[in-house]
Amino acid sequence: MNAWLLAACVLLTAGMPPCVWRACRGAPDQRLTGIALGGTVATAVFLLTARGLDRTSYVDLALVLAVLSPTGTLVFCRCLAGGARQPRRPGTERAPGH
Repeated sequence: MNAWLLAACVLLTAGMPPCVWRACRGAPDQRLTGIALGGTVATAVFLLTARGLDRTSYVDLALVLAVLSPTGTLVFCRCLAGGARQPRRPGTERAPGH
């Protein structure tokens, strides 16, 4: 075990449980913070693991996670908003092409 893998293990065991706890408990805005921070911690763990095992394919996984994590956070925000779209009132429809 080298220093990179040790850092990944420490970050995984010390950084992820508070994120999971916050994502499961508390107010919705605090849950959102836990999810967003959990994605960041997971990305860092994958990068440290890639460096420790000297595997570049794990870097690709970390990059994909870094792109998809904010997208998941936005989807969660949409669910928290409860689909806040206002229904259209009758008579306010727009003509096609306008």
